[in-house]
Amino acid sequence: MADAASEKLEMCISFIREQLKIHKQKCSNDAIEPFFLGMNGVQGIGKTYLVSSIARNFREANTATIVLSIDDFYLSNADQTRLATDHPDNPLIQHRGQPSTHDLDLAISTLASLRVGHETSIPSYDKSAFDGKGDRVPLSQWVRVNEKMHQQVRLVILEGWCLGFRSLDDSSLRAAWEKAVEARVRGIGYLGRLGHNRLEDVRYLNEALKGYDVVTNPFPDPVQADGNSDAENLQYVYAWRLEQEATLRRERGRGMTNEEVKKFVDGYYPSYELFTEQLRAGVFEGREGSQLRLVVGKDRNIKEVVQL
Repeated sequence: MADAASEKLEMCISFIREQLKIHKQKCSNDAIEPFFLGMNGVQGIGKTYLVSSIARNFREANTATIVLSIDDFYLSNADQTRLATDHPDNPLIQHRGQPSTHDLDLAISTLASLRVGHETSIPSYDKSAFDGKGDRVPLSQWVRVNEKMHQQVRLVILEGWCLGFRSLDDSSLRAAWEKAVEARVRGIGYLGRLGHNRLEDVRYLNEALKGYDVVTNPFPDPVQADGNSDAENLQYVYAWRLEQEATLRRERGRGMTNEEVKKFVDGYYPSYELFTEQLRAGVFEGREGSQLRLVVGKDRNIKEVVQL
């Protein structure tokens, strides 16, 4: 039997080929626009490996493919520092990661340029800069695509941990937060982080997330399809990140400590609690079949496949 990574890859490749076929049928023969695929997955689930494998497969099949990460649209170090300084009491935005810490204008302009086939510089972000705080790579080092005499990009893969998250209305947000706080206070099996944060802090993330719809919906039609690698239990993200960092320490001699890993994941976890259920329900209204959800167990083997 194929291992977990191979099984996920085969399912995704089949799904994307099906979606590409539908896309080509909708386009005129002489004006086929690139196909935009979103890829979402919790940290440590193997999203980066899966995305790179998908891209390699389609390149080998002579389909010009590029991969963009929402991480590459993080604010510059100067802008992230300014954001944190402007909101010193909100622990969720003191470092990059959450909604509000990305340059949405840059993301929108990059995707729009790719859609019409223009020469496009692909942003890049160096997470090691400023002692791990990170910074955007200089423009001169960005890769350019769609240059003259080069194959035009036909498949654009945009991946990110929060891709496809949708903001909640305020009453739903408050209800989710109050439920989490009550569970924390009662102390009966609450393992989340939402209940440890102030309502105004998570509300700030929720408001910022409203702007992210334009990243996945920057055109008359939204990102045409989405692949979602989902954990059977969101708590697995802690174990998976610990595994990753242990490997880094062993192979490269550096990596976060176990305590640092927990603190790192804690900063993301409130968003998982708030926005995962909507993602699981489907992000494309009226676009049946455009989202593939792969639910995996702690061993990362597929437990369930759902096409929405």
